[in-house]
Amino acid sequence: MIKAVVVDDERLVRKGFISLIDWSSLGIVIVGEAGDGKSALELLQQQEVDLLFVDLTMPGISGFELIKMVRQRFAGIRCVVLTCHHEFDYVQEAMRLGAVDYIVKTLLEMENADETIRRLVDRIKWEDNTRDALVRGESKRMAADKALLYLPLNHQCNEEELFQLSSVKNNPLITFHEMWMSPLLHRFSIDESKRELKIQLSGRWQTALISGLRDQPLQELEEQLTAKLRRILFYHPEPEDLTSLKYEDIKKEPAAPYSKQEADNLLEQAQNLKWTIDGNEWEKFVANIIQQKPRSDQFLAFAHSLIQSWSSLLLKPEDAAQLERDISHNLNWCHWKNWLRRFSDHVGRRMLELGLTKEVMSCLIRAVRYMQSHAGDKINQSDVAAVINMSRGYFSQCFARFAGETFGECLRGMRLELAKSLLLETTLPVCEIASRSGFEDDRYFSRLFRERIGKLPSEFRAEGKNQI
Repeated sequence: MIKAVVVDDERLVRKGFISLIDWSSLGIVIVGEAGDGKSALELLQQQEVDLLFVDLTMPGISGFELIKMVRQRFAGIRCVVLTCHHEFDYVQEAMRLGAVDYIVKTLLEMENADETIRRLVDRIKWEDNTRDALVRGESKRMAADKALLYLPLNHQCNEEELFQLSSVKNNPLITFHEMWMSPLLHRFSIDESKRELKIQLSGRWQTALISGLRDQPLQELEEQLTAKLRRILFYHPEPEDLTSLKYEDIKKEPAAPYSKQEADNLLEQAQNLKWTIDGNEWEKFVANIIQQKPRSDQFLAFAHSLIQSWSSLLLKPEDAAQLERDISHNLNWCHWKNWLRRFSDHVGRRMLELGLTKEVMSCLIRAVRYMQSHAGDKINQSDVAAVINMSRGYFSQCFARFAGETFGECLRGMRLELAKSLLLETTLPVCEIASRSGFEDDRYFSRLFRERIGKLPSEFRAEGKNQI
């Protein structure tokens, strides 16, 4: 018998769910129930459990946190999400954390309840039998030499897509953390699989053919692939719809070459844009990327920051819009490298159009970065010229050509952008925001804000809060 526990903070919902189903006829016995995550964890310490039905929205320890904790502390327990229809967006996150299925409470009726649970039981038995067939001995070692690995590229991906593949129809499918594995026990054609994967999964999944798996410990295999495979595929020099890898090479790869902070620092330093105006700096930038291997989400934040910071100064509106649209198509480092090269080319063309040398262009970019980071301070044109080691007169002349407006106009624009952020992100009074944004007179600030933005600061804040 499968031993199950129901966790839901609403007592009536919990009792109703338990009483609705003929559990014993399905091979399940309810051995306990809990009204919150803390109680559920205490129960699991005392009671042997195979299956946990978990509500997502609970006070204290949420359903998400509970699923994660159960996976870490009680690896053999499967979690099934209990959800309402309006919580469906959360289900994908729960599945990512390790839940095996979900049940929509509002759709569960007397007529379909038993059948819903029966399908769940059949799937659990099928997975158990599949896993047992794929491993050898008590140490749980892989019986297949090769396997296909499927990694979702976004939370909208669903494992149901995989069941349409011939490789999955003809071979078992095992769920790992954030990925699925199909050990190849039967006939498999690489060429046919490549064609099928390109048609069915391209752009939504990453796939890899891993060899050298026979007799590898299953637990070690899952740990190695979970820690390393996504990064390896992201930085593979020749990404394909199906990338072939050897398990022995995967094991040699470090789990995380550098810390997230080091990668963040690398991309923050790259905001100086030296890599866009000097070929040697570009090569150095690319080499540092390959060495430190930032994650895909770090590239995403970096790209949006580049466009936000530099589109009005260095990119034509249509070029900025195209780069913004193309961000979502960047699935690996090769895509990002091409995107960054295009951004670099736009900056290079802008430098030629302005007739500026690399040295002057670099100084002006440094000036803009300094102005952006010190917009709320009492700085002036002389201060910024001194920072970049240019005379005030020459800096004024070059900056006006570079920015298309005077230094004063550009600085006021930056200060207004800072004020907009403070209005939306803080509850500071308008007079304090004016001061923190570099304006000495709050009445002048309010008048200028209405002239430029079209509404008073207080109106802007009120409308912004209404949109949240």
